[in-house]
Amino acid sequence: MRRIRQALAAAAWSACGLAAGASPALAQPFDGCPSAPILERFESFGRSGRMPMELGRWLNDPKAQYIEPFRAFDDVFFVGVCWVSAWVVRTSAGPVLIDTLHEPHVDQLLANLKRVGVDPSALRYVLMTHGHFDHVGGAARIRALAPSARFVMTRRGWDEAMASARQTAGTPRAWSMVDEDVVVADGDTVTVGDTTFRVYETPGHTFGTASYEFPVRDGAARHVAFTVGGLGLNAIQNSGQVEAFIASLRRIEALVARRPDPVTVHLTTHPFSNGLIEAAARLGTRGASQPHPLVDPEGFANQLRTLRAGAEERLEVERKAGR
Repeated sequence: MRRIRQALAAAAWSACGLAAGASPALAQPFDGCPSAPILERFESFGRSGRMPMELGRWLNDPKAQYIEPFRAFDDVFFVGVCWVSAWVVRTSAGPVLIDTLHEPHVDQLLANLKRVGVDPSALRYVLMTHGHFDHVGGAARIRALAPSARFVMTRRGWDEAMASARQTAGTPRAWSMVDEDVVVADGDTVTVGDTTFRVYETPGHTFGTASYEFPVRDGAARHVAFTVGGLGLNAIQNSGQVEAFIASLRRIEALVARRPDPVTVHLTTHPFSNGLIEAAARLGTRGASQPHPLVDPEGFANQLRTLRAGAEERLEVERKAGR
């Protein structure tokens, strides 16, 4: 996973120009949703800068992207697709969605919500991590179905999302962004019933990226979960952006090391980044005395260190280039 930053950077921008859908007669590059081969293919793409045709088809093929929604914790469900996550958190006062996917996968998101017992119209909040289309491209359709929901992002996140959507106007992959709603800043909290989500501004992936910390429950056990808003270095402008990314990673590392109440769960924005699907498969075979597969502070800490090592390499590249 040392080059995950390249994988996500490539995916986040290149898929905008791909034709939606794929012919069922064309073979798919993956059998199911295996993290390691997907990550390897994205790493190769990131190094070359050239999107393989079969990878582009796969990104935009709802059938190939489908995975069963699953209960991650008593109150948290994965409702995304193979390459990009969406999470729904049930609270005592209604559900909260984290990220919205993008077309052509919004139908699947809506179906997944219903599969786990969540009526989209009941959503109270939609917490968005950053302005890239794969995380906020479905917001407009969700807004139409959930008119009472509040949509949340940082100030720069809203600006980035609006600018990103405008850039696609007149293209085959055009998308629109919802009007600005709730603007949050570092340290703000969003409390819905018995659950409080804490906002961390974690610039680097984009300058407007937000990450969210919140409690999750597994029977009588309580854990602290974290969704890192951006896992890669996209659209790098200069070394200052990379420095911001490194600082954000160090800050999250401190939360994993925090005592008491450390972060022990990473509910990732991209499933292949940390083997989420493989870990989730162990949920169904877990014995009563076995630990929860997604409670993995050591794995999260290792992922953060790997991302930081890659960012430090990129920082040298940017500095040598005078940026």
